[in-house]
Amino acid sequence: MSSTTPADGAGDVPLNAKVSAVFSEAMELGSLTTATFLVKQGSTPVSGSVAAGADGMTVIFTPASNLAASTVFTGTLTTQAKASAGKGLGTDHTWSFTTGTTADKTPPRVSATNPSSNGTGVPINAKITATFSKAMDPLSLKSATFTVKQGATPVSGTVSYGSTGTTVIFTPTNSLAGNTTFTAALTTDVMDLAGNALASAFSWSFTTGTNVAKGPAAVSLGTAGDYVVLAKTAISSVPSSTVTGDMGISPAAASYLTGFSLVADATNVFATSSQLIGKAYAANYAVPAPANLTTAISNMESAYSDAAGRPTPDFTELSTGNIGGLTLVPGLYKWTSTVTIPSDVVISGGENDVWIFQTSGDLTMSAGKNVTLSGGARAKNIFWQVAGKTTFGASSHFEGIVLSKTEITLQTGATMNGRALAQTQVSLQQAAITQPAP
Repeated sequence: MSSTTPADGAGDVPLNAKVSAVFSEAMELGSLTTATFLVKQGSTPVSGSVAAGADGMTVIFTPASNLAASTVFTGTLTTQAKASAGKGLGTDHTWSFTTGTTADKTPPRVSATNPSSNGTGVPINAKITATFSKAMDPLSLKSATFTVKQGATPVSGTVSYGSTGTTVIFTPTNSLAGNTTFTAALTTDVMDLAGNALASAFSWSFTTGTNVAKGPAAVSLGTAGDYVVLAKTAISSVPSSTVTGDMGISPAAASYLTGFSLVADATNVFATSSQLIGKAYAANYAVPAPANLTTAISNMESAYSDAAGRPTPDFTELSTGNIGGLTLVPGLYKWTSTVTIPSDVVISGGENDVWIFQTSGDLTMSAGKNVTLSGGARAKNIFWQVAGKTTFGASSHFEGIVLSKTEITLQTGATMNGRALAQTQVSLQQAAITQPAP
């Protein structure tokens, strides 16, 4: 099992929500039925229908009517749900969520694309992705609703639903033509899990180069990529830190942005600081800051889940987590323990290559050590998914985007070229962080 929507423990779920699950491998379509995918209110089954995506990676339960308000529901996929190889789930997978009091009538919107609109030099082996502002109905994301064209000629490819529930991916059958402009388009038949369609069709264009990118597909940050520092509970500075780019905090209020001596703008949409080359946004600032931050936090969480859920690593338990002194080539790396950087590390590859580092422990970098780039590698394509704490020692230098389940700390004199995206807090102790070049 890769993910569920609503997630386990989710609250304020819309009354008209559908319930979906994304699997880590293709499932036997005939095994995904109302007998193997159940939604219950207490011990009472909810009446509804079950449909699976054509690729067997997704399944969706559609209630026959709106769910009861302010009520706990439980979703269950039983061991009779089988993979295409015939093996059932090892145990029943069960999760719970609580409804709110209203139905969701807000249309979804496209919050980010990869390649970006009018992007150039796109690798010819690129996958084309769109990230949405909310979880989408996987059955509405298909070749008829998500197309890529070279002029008027359709590009052959497959459409899949991202593991986070908020992304759709178009994978071309063959490499794209070099030095050519393509247009990707989403129709108004694309819907979210509450049945709301895109308000209008959405399209964007990009131009390929001639290079082939190495490594996994990049992690889509959505609007979380608009911030160099983003956190949920607190962002603190020991003056004077330096932040180049925008900061955001939500659901915490501006009072949890400490040490920056913030000055509110006359509009109260954002604040400024002598330590900040950019703007600071908080959940209690004026419209549109709260809604923008809610989307950005959701996109950050989705990006974390995407990075953490990438399968089939190229490198597993490399150097048992002590990566000091290594040169790291493009690829997917996985550790089930803490990763330490006690001596300098080089990340070597081309400008379109991608690195994803997964760790279920902490990420700790010793004082005075450096992560450096070689061969054209770019910080924007380096993703560090950290389930524990992230600590960069005094006067160290780091490259890449950190997606942390907990906190990120830059100690005195530490510098970072990348983004600090934390699901708790970010602490800057007379440190400097700069957003990566686009």
